[in-house]
Amino acid sequence: MRGPHNVWRLIRTGATLERTGAMGLVLDAFQAPPALRMIARILGWPFKWLGLKGDPNMPPATRALTALGPAYIKFGQILSTRPDMVGDELAVQLRVLQDKLPPFSTDVAKATVETELGAPVEILFSEFSEPVAAASIAQVHRARLRETGEEVAVKVLRPKIEKAFRKDIDAFYLAASVIEMFSPSSRRLHPTDVIKHFDGVVQGELDLRLEAAAAGEYAATTENDAGFVVPRTYFHKSSKSVMTLEWAEGIPFGDSELVEAAGHDRRALGERVLQLFLRQALNDGYFHADMHQGNLKVSAAGEIIAYDFGIMGRIDEYTRRVYAEILMGFIQKNYRRVAEVHFEAGYVPADRDIDEFAQALRAVGEPIFGMDATQISMGHLLAYLFEVTERFGMETRTELILLQRTMVVVEGVARSMHPQINIWQVARPVVEDYIKQNIGPRALLRDLVATAQVLGRFGPRLPNLMEQALAERTRAPVKESRSRIWPDIGLVGLGAGITLLIILVAQAI
Repeated sequence: MRGPHNVWRLIRTGATLERTGAMGLVLDAFQAPPALRMIARILGWPFKWLGLKGDPNMPPATRALTALGPAYIKFGQILSTRPDMVGDELAVQLRVLQDKLPPFSTDVAKATVETELGAPVEILFSEFSEPVAAASIAQVHRARLRETGEEVAVKVLRPKIEKAFRKDIDAFYLAASVIEMFSPSSRRLHPTDVIKHFDGVVQGELDLRLEAAAAGEYAATTENDAGFVVPRTYFHKSSKSVMTLEWAEGIPFGDSELVEAAGHDRRALGERVLQLFLRQALNDGYFHADMHQGNLKVSAAGEIIAYDFGIMGRIDEYTRRVYAEILMGFIQKNYRRVAEVHFEAGYVPADRDIDEFAQALRAVGEPIFGMDATQISMGHLLAYLFEVTERFGMETRTELILLQRTMVVVEGVARSMHPQINIWQVARPVVEDYIKQNIGPRALLRDLVATAQVLGRFGPRLPNLMEQALAERTRAPVKESRSRIWPDIGLVGLGAGITLLIILVAQAI
């Protein structure tokens, strides 16, 4: 479906923003320069009549994004957590997108449940409510299992949602290719790769079987996280378009006044949600990647309840260590080390000057220390960071997109609970603990043990592999006799010996 015909979708996007009155609000929120404002008006106003009307009862920004479709709604959900970037007025408007969108018919939801689970709703559930929450991809019904009487939440995908997402994402692909064509400097950011990554994430979110599996895994990895709850998944009542979870009673995380009125410590909740995210990302390498207020509740006991596991993030152990060292470098104001880590990881081209990069990082980090969140303009900070990355030729790392995006979202969530939160002070104990456990002599020994174990398992194949590699390089035939120079049993013994030696040293330390 990708192609020039998607130009219509992009034109209609601008026209819809103009028609709904959201254009000026968006330009003001992002502090657009005069030239960009003029271009937007020139391109938007003549096509205003082509824009989608949307629901006149909604605020302008919400009205525009809901009219444009689910992919735009997803984008709005992220921005709703960042009043420091888009302003309080726009953030409040966009917060409606998290779980208060217009629902679809309950009869349609029941028909989907019956088709997917193979039995009428009345047979499966003794109670099945009207929608209690509706978001961009699905809506939730409160129900009770007939066989056990347990109260559950039944999530049902919106009808024809896959086709709607496909239409939006196809237009995004076109926009990315146009940007790459007319702005060579943007190619280092890999716009098309970013959209491809987003496409993959969305496709996973549209299969509730995958979300059910993600919920089960997330519950297992976080079962020892104090003050954090993941509802139980009912796999036998879940399918591609339906998922059933344990009902979690609580106050919406976005209603900070109600949370405070219930006697909960808002400051503690803000700090906890940020530390939980960091601990899960660093220690587990598996984290909730859609952690906005609409997906969080506060229980009567003060626990943070998470749900909606359609977007989860994974980062490998090496990337976790790099991320931790970068965070720790900023916390300790060791900008030289932060620069070194960027070069070691290959994030910055090797031909750039490391001292100049460290100086640029200092210019980013120093102004934010000793200041509370209300004094920091995250929009200005991100704008300067973009200038730094462009100057030093850093390319977008698609494997870090979810991590970086979620970090921004979670900080915004924490800020909504505790506006004066300082991300660096809150992050420090979590990062320091990870550094102690995973970077240093003990971590090195663990790595050596793992390497030795691999050698022990695959050692017998190494001589042949080395001979084949050399033969391909020199185009010389591999002689069977040479592959026997190092007997298999000797290599296995050596691998086992190295493993035993490292284990003994580790125990001694």
